[in-house]
Amino acid sequence: MKDFELDNRRYVIGGVAITIVVVYIIRLFALQVMSDDYKKNADSNAFLKKIEYPSRGIITDRNGELLVYNQPAYDIMVIMNEAKDRLDTLEFCRTMNITKEDFVQRMETIKDRSKNPGYSRFTQQLFMSQISDKDFSVFQEKMFRFPGFYVQRRSIRQYQFPYAAHVLGDVAEVSPADIEEDDYYQPGDYIGKLGVERSYEKQLRGEKGMQILLRDAHGRIQGRYQNGALDRKPVAGKNLTLAIDAKLQALGERLMEGKIGSIVAIEPSTGEVLCMVSSPSYDPRMMVGRARSKNHHQLSQNVWKPLLNRSIMGMYPPGSTFKTTQGLTFVTEGITHPTQTAYPCQRGFNYRGLHVGCHGHAAPLPLVPALSTSCNGYFCWGLYYMIGNRTKYKTVQEAMNRWRDYMVSMGFGYRLGVDLPGEKRGLIPNAEFYDKAYKGSWNGLTIISIAIGQGEVTATPLQIANLGATIANRGYFYAPHVVRKVQGEPLDTAFTRRHYTKASRSAYDYVVQGMRASVLGGTCHELSKYSFMACGKTGTAQNRGHDHSVFMGFAPMDKPRIAVAVYVENGGWGATYGVPIGGLIMEQYINGKLSEASEHKATEFQHRHIAYGSTSR
Repeated sequence: MKDFELDNRRYVIGGVAITIVVVYIIRLFALQVMSDDYKKNADSNAFLKKIEYPSRGIITDRNGELLVYNQPAYDIMVIMNEAKDRLDTLEFCRTMNITKEDFVQRMETIKDRSKNPGYSRFTQQLFMSQISDKDFSVFQEKMFRFPGFYVQRRSIRQYQFPYAAHVLGDVAEVSPADIEEDDYYQPGDYIGKLGVERSYEKQLRGEKGMQILLRDAHGRIQGRYQNGALDRKPVAGKNLTLAIDAKLQALGERLMEGKIGSIVAIEPSTGEVLCMVSSPSYDPRMMVGRARSKNHHQLSQNVWKPLLNRSIMGMYPPGSTFKTTQGLTFVTEGITHPTQTAYPCQRGFNYRGLHVGCHGHAAPLPLVPALSTSCNGYFCWGLYYMIGNRTKYKTVQEAMNRWRDYMVSMGFGYRLGVDLPGEKRGLIPNAEFYDKAYKGSWNGLTIISIAIGQGEVTATPLQIANLGATIANRGYFYAPHVVRKVQGEPLDTAFTRRHYTKASRSAYDYVVQGMRASVLGGTCHELSKYSFMACGKTGTAQNRGHDHSVFMGFAPMDKPRIAVAVYVENGGWGATYGVPIGGLIMEQYINGKLSEASEHKATEFQHRHIAYGSTSR
């Protein structure tokens, strides 16, 4: 008779044995194949893989003026597995001029995977960055006494001038998020944080190299493994040529001292940004070296927000500079004829109890003198008749969205795509916006202030300057860009493609005449003294406090070389700050220098400061 109990025991014992063997096989596979800890340990005993950092690409202005370059720096690196239990901590601290508490904190931070996600005890980790030449010399003499510690040579950025901080940006140590996003980086590496340093990081950073050094049983370096056959040389980053004119940028920053606002200048024929001033600003050299963190914190706490690039992040009412867009739209849509004088202006727009004020001037006026005198009445009536035209548009919503389409085609309401991080889009309202705000019950009178660049309309100084470039080109623009050339690369096609607006060429011709008339006898008459034929439009943007001073223009009238926008917060009339500052910027770029009289004026404006309250901006 067969013993079934004995058979069952045999199966159980066999199953247990098989299970144990399988577990051991899986564990061996995990240790030898899936995990590289033992490999790293073995490699670390025999080899030291030393990263060689490439030189970061240099940055010059459009004329070859050096703006950003590199200088040598030294980091102290540590391999934790080698430093363990073999280090004279007190002697090390005396050499590096740090406390034991500081040493312990640095070592704990290195091992904290939440702060250092790439941590491994077998690879080099950053202990101290950017030590001075003096500290480096002292450490190098004693390095043999500190097993596990090494010197990593690299370079840090230096900025030639105290200008263009918002354009250039800065470089700082990578964050855990940077490491997580791109496996090129490891703790202690540097990355562009702002400006072109950020937006062109991949071109500027280059490619790392590596030396594989052979060590003996005591960890002493014996030379290069296989005579360097497996070494990889670093590849230097690509150089950038900016469209910025360094002298123009310096003048712009001088003129904006003691003021809050922005100056943006664009070359209409290319979309290249000739200067981009945001005020208040800061010296980019503050963001270099071990003092960067302290300086950045101080700037971030400053009530006037010097870290904010108002040129692309400041969203302002464009004021009367926006009237040019209205004239273009009304003429192209057939709402008005450019020679028509049908719109009254009795010290402003007056209808059904609504009053939008205007200064005294002859009326009624056709388009050209309406632009020259900056007549509020003309443009308010134009918008009112467009929104209320039921012959051309079936509903108020259709009329409103047609108006919106014109504004968007002129570069408003969306990001222009400048090659800098952080650009804002501004606001151009559409029918849905007003339907929601007024529950479907609104008309041209409800929104009349947008006709003169007030109300819900906001724009960045870059967008206002781009409007000037578009009018200078008589109907098209290129996406503004601050980088003119990347070494060994063609310019991105996003910056070489023309963007045409919905307005007609004939409408642009009339608007150009209006802006020229503004110089010859209107609100921009101060520009008439220059030898070049300038065209301009002022703006006085209403504000809860003192009005903002705005200017938008270009020169020369034919074959324009520069378009300028000036925005001075609480500067009052457009002619008070906007026009004279815009004129000086035009003269510097077109003539290559300022006349003696203009230099005196520049100095005057440099020292003309506006008294602002303590309210945070």
